[in-house]
Amino acid sequence: QVQLVESGRGLVQAGGSLRLSCAVSGSTFSIKTVGWYRQAPGKQRELVAAVTVGDMTNYADSVKGRFTISRDNGKNTVYLQMNSLKPEDTAVYQCNVRTYGLGSYWGQGTQVTVSS
Repeated sequence: QVQLVESGRGLVQAGGSLRLSCAVSGSTFSIKTVGWYRQAPGKQRELVAAVTVGDMTNYADSVKGRFTISRDNGKNTVYLQMNSLKPEDTAVYQCNVRTYGLGSYWGQGTQVTVSS
């Protein structure tokens, strides 16, 4: 089992920055990939960024150059640093963990609102 706790929700003006955190506990040895997804009202959930256990990263085209995903292994935490935020980044952001053999887990979601 894996547990996720997200933090960092907030309201920020366009052009501002925000950092989301995803603290992971439980069977962390089984983690394969940690990703951040988002879902805006009326839209499908989309992958924003992900990092593998081997530190390979990938990003949605819409956030490349603005968002950075990183890991702090000592704290079992994955961060999503979001810079140059745009109103279209407004969404509920969720952390997701995929494991080797123990399934996939989701955080509770955190609201990010970017005002114009």
